[in-house]
Amino acid sequence: MPIYSSLTTLLDTVEHAYLWLALAIAVAWLAGALVRRFGRVVVMRLSRPLPMLHTVLGSIDRAAGLVLPLLLVQVVVRAAPDALHGIEPMRHALSIALIAALIWLMIAAVRGVGDAIIARHPVNVTDNLSARAIHTQTHVLVRTVCVVIFVLGMAAILMTFPSVRTVGASLLASAGVAGLAIGMAARPVLGNLIAGIQIALTQPIRIDDVLIVENEWGWVEEITGTYVVMRLWDRRRLVVPLEWFISHPFQNWTRRSADIIGSVFWWVDYRLPLEPVQAEIRRLCEEVPHWWDGDLALLQVTDSTADGMQLRALVTARNSPNCWDLRCHVRAGVIRFIQREYPECLPRLRAEVLRPDTPPGRDLPPRTEPAPPESPTMFA
Repeated sequence: MPIYSSLTTLLDTVEHAYLWLALAIAVAWLAGALVRRFGRVVVMRLSRPLPMLHTVLGSIDRAAGLVLPLLLVQVVVRAAPDALHGIEPMRHALSIALIAALIWLMIAAVRGVGDAIIARHPVNVTDNLSARAIHTQTHVLVRTVCVVIFVLGMAAILMTFPSVRTVGASLLASAGVAGLAIGMAARPVLGNLIAGIQIALTQPIRIDDVLIVENEWGWVEEITGTYVVMRLWDRRRLVVPLEWFISHPFQNWTRRSADIIGSVFWWVDYRLPLEPVQAEIRRLCEEVPHWWDGDLALLQVTDSTADGMQLRALVTARNSPNCWDLRCHVRAGVIRFIQREYPECLPRLRAEVLRPDTPPGRDLPPRTEPAPPESPTMFA
C-alpha cells in the first residue's frame, strides 16, 4: 500500500518521531471526522426513499462517527516504528477501542432494523393483532442478537490480552468440567434466553396483551431478554421472568382477538318483570357506543332461591378496559332503573317479628279446630 509505505518512511526518518506521530494521529482523526460528516449528509439524503435503510443509517450515525476516525488512527499507529517507546500499549488500547466501537456500531444497526420494522407496523389501530405479534418478535430477537454481539465482542476484547488467551487454552483442555460448571452457574440466564426465543417464535404473549398472572390483571408493557414488565390496572408494575411463562399457566385475554364478554349480576325480587330490564340494558349499552361493540346485550336468569332470583347481563366490548367501564355503567344504570320504576322489587328478606309478651309455643298462629255439630233440639 503506497500511503502506508510512505507514512512508515516518514516516521522512520523524522527526528522527532513522537511529535510527527501525534500530528499524524490528529490529521487522521480530523480526516475521518470530515469524511463522516460530509458522507453522512450524502448518504442520508440518498436513503430517504428507503425508510428502513434511512432508519438504520440514522441509528448508527453516532457509532459510525467514532469507528471511521479510529480506523484511520489505527492505520497510522500500525505504521509507526516498532522502536518507539510505548507504541505497543498504544496499539493495544486502540485495538480495544476499535472493537468496542464496532460492538456499538453493530448493536446500533440491529436496533435500527428493529425500530424500522416496528415503525412499519403501528399498534395504534383497531385491529392490531398482527402488529403486536411483530412487535413482540422484533423486541425479543433484537435484544437476543444484541446480547450475543455484546458477549462475542467482550470475548474478542479479552482475547487481545495474552494472559487471557493462555487461560482460554487451559480451559479448552478441560472443556467438559468447565462447560458443566459454567452451564450450572448460568442456568437461569440461559433458561431466560431460551424462553425468550420460544416466546418470540410461538408467541404465547405479545406486547400490549392483557394477562392475568398470579391473580394480577394488566397489560404487557415490555419484553426484555430476561423478564416481562406488566403494567397493572392501578399503575403498578409486575416484573415476571421469561422462564415463568414457559412453565406456568396464565390467562391471556387477547390471544386471538381483543373483544371480550363481560357479565353483570343482580339479586332481585320475583315480582320484577324481565322485559323492561332487558330493554333498559340495551338502552344503556347504546348510550355508550365507544364502549359497547354492538354485538351482545343479553339478560339471563342464572339462579333462584327462596329469597329472590339472580339476573345476569352479558355485554360485549372491543377490549377489556372498555368492558370493565361498560359493566360498571350497566350495573349502575339497572340499579337506578329498578329503584325508580320498581322499588318494591328490590331484594327483600322476609321475616315474622313476634311480640315480647308472646308465650312459648305461641310462635305459630293458633290452630283452628272445626266446630262440633249442633245437637238436635227437643223443642221446636
